[in-house]
Order: sequence, then structure tokens, then C-alpha cells
Amino acid sequence: MRLEKCFFCSSTVYPGHGIMFVRNDAKQFRFCRSKCHKNFKMKRNPRKVKWTKAFRTAAGKEMTVDASLEFEKRRNIPVRYDRELMATTLKAMKRIQEIKAKRERVFMKKRLQGKKAQEKKEALKLVSTNIELIKTPALKQRLLEKKIIGGTPKSKDVEMA
Repeated sequence: MRLEKCFFCSSTVYPGHGIMFVRNDAKQFRFCRSKCHKNFKMKRNPRKVKWTKAFRTAAGKEMTVDASLEFEKRRNIPVRYDRELMATTLKAMKRIQEIKAKRERVFMKKRLQGKKAQEKKEALKLVSTNIELIKTPALKQRLLEKKIIGGTPKSKDVEMA
């Protein structure tokens, strides 16, 4: 069974599914669904459409260089059946899946590494812009004294504490 890749979004197209467009120069374009076909006809660039795999790899959101991804490319070659070869291939496939999952976890961890500090910075900025919404005067005074929030204490705030 031959599994094709969608020309637009790079997802798998199973036999009997999707749309195939053949250009005048006999180049074949396979699409997994009408959404991809319509975007192709509208001459959209897959690297600029956010839901495609091309965008995700170009934007650094998915792994691009990994040896385990190369095995997908070599699976359409017919091989003479051999029981031992089949057993070793199945073992290798399981091991490759483990390695691939581990590498993806490490990749995501690296990608999201600075996210906590950025969220904290944004939260402090939000508090500093809306300090008048904090109801407890003691908390407001403490935040102003610690210089966590920019600005000077107002006379009304100091009197409340």
C-alpha cells in the first residue's frame, strides 16, 4: 500500500482518498482534502499558511533535521520477504518510535524553556498598569516598596497602609 504526501500540508494521503491534480507537464499534485486543493488553486504559499507542516518547520516549531525522520522516506521500496528481516525490522521500528518520541520531548522542552520567565514578566507588567485594581492596601504598598512594580507610591496609597 503506497501512502502519498499531500502537496500542500504534507499530511498522508491514503489510497482512494483525496484529490489528484495533474498539470499539463504531467506533474502530479496530491491533496488530502478540498481545503488544501482550494489553497493551492488560490496560489497560496504553504510556508505562509499557519496550519501547514511547511510553516511549522520554517517557523522552528517542529523538528526539521532528525535521522529518525529519514526512515519514512525509504518505506516504499519493495523487499523480498524474509522472516528474520521482518522481525528485526519490527524491533527497529519500535526503537525508532521511542527515539523519535524522546527527541520530540527534548525539542519541545528547549522550545518552551524561556516561557515561564516571559509569562512572569507579562504578569508583572499587567499588575503595574492596573495597580489601582488591587484591593488590599498592604499588598499594594508591599509591591511598591519592593520595586516590583514601577512608579512611586501615591499619597492616598501610603495613608491606607
